[in-house]
Amino acid sequence: MRRLHLMLLALGALPSLALARVEDCDIGGQSVNPNNGHTTAGKTGVMRCRDRDTGRLVREEELRDGKFIGLVRFYDDKGEVKREHSRNERGNRDGVAREFNGKQLVLEENLRNGSNAGLSRRWDAKGSLQRVTFYGDDGREQAYAEFTSQGKLRQLRCAPEPQLAPFADDATWCGHPRGPGTVTLHAEDGRVTGSLVHERGERRRSETLHANGKPSEQVESSAEGGIERSFSDNGTQRRERQWVMRDKRRVTTLEREYHESGTLTRERQWKPGDRGSELVLEQQWYLNGQLRSKQAYERNGEQLLRQDTRYHDNGRASFEGRWLLVGRYDERPLGVHKSFDSDGKLRLERHHDERGRIQRERELDESGKVQRDDAVFEDGSRKSFSK
Repeated sequence: MRRLHLMLLALGALPSLALARVEDCDIGGQSVNPNNGHTTAGKTGVMRCRDRDTGRLVREEELRDGKFIGLVRFYDDKGEVKREHSRNERGNRDGVAREFNGKQLVLEENLRNGSNAGLSRRWDAKGSLQRVTFYGDDGREQAYAEFTSQGKLRQLRCAPEPQLAPFADDATWCGHPRGPGTVTLHAEDGRVTGSLVHERGERRRSETLHANGKPSEQVESSAEGGIERSFSDNGTQRRERQWVMRDKRRVTTLEREYHESGTLTRERQWKPGDRGSELVLEQQWYLNGQLRSKQAYERNGEQLLRQDTRYHDNGRASFEGRWLLVGRYDERPLGVHKSFDSDGKLRLERHHDERGRIQRERELDESGKVQRDDAVFEDGSRKSFSK
């Protein structure tokens, strides 16, 4: 059975083997095998490889003294050039490289030892410019402009200096010659998708739009810092973040979250420092606009402390207490923690020792009269201080 299974597998592989293309190659009419270095040793010229079954030219590769250096071309089934580039002594693509769709040029790029350098352009099958890109000496993308098939700007990235001419006017668009440059971005169907403002190549403002034209995201920035906001598709602001620049890094200083109605529901504030930023305040609100909770953070030497205040929905405090934050997740209650009723009257006190354990607990009625005053011990037992 195993032998029969292997035979069936072998027979099943025959069609794929039959489909494999066999090429015959020659240099100036002399047969060579590019996989056998002895047949190409010392030869100079253009090696042409053809499909054995059809005789169709498949590729051309230039040799210099037996080394594959120079022009390389690949052809499609109709005999049109599909791709062409040059190869250097290291075997890497070097110089101008092109790709075609039939007779239509669809890609032209400059290469330096295998990496992009300088300008690169891409077209669609109808010849409309889709993208022009500039690469720096390190091979990294520095600037680009993307276009719709109607020639409208789809997206833009600016560099410190104009780089895309004459194929794109990034000098004006990126605010290099005089004052800020503003551009409008479009989708393929012509719909406006947003706008960008640059000054000397630096992005100062961007806005993206929902499909209905309402703002989706807005970002404003400067050398000192910036702010970004996001919106729901009805135009209601949902989030906001502010930051400052520290050593070329964005350091967040403020975050806000909003309900779908537009009401502020949460806010966090950070204080920038030498090692990044430290959370100093966190607040939450009820949907009626009243403050719901507040956590204020402060340092006492190496200790990190948090003051908690919680509120009833009428704005009066419901709890006040202080905590010592130990490690990343542990916290220890400090001092006296107080709870209040909705009229703001003190109803409960808990006193803690230096280890965070409850030492004393006092309960009061709505008139302020003490109803219970207990000493609390380690084993959970209690003893009344007073009747």
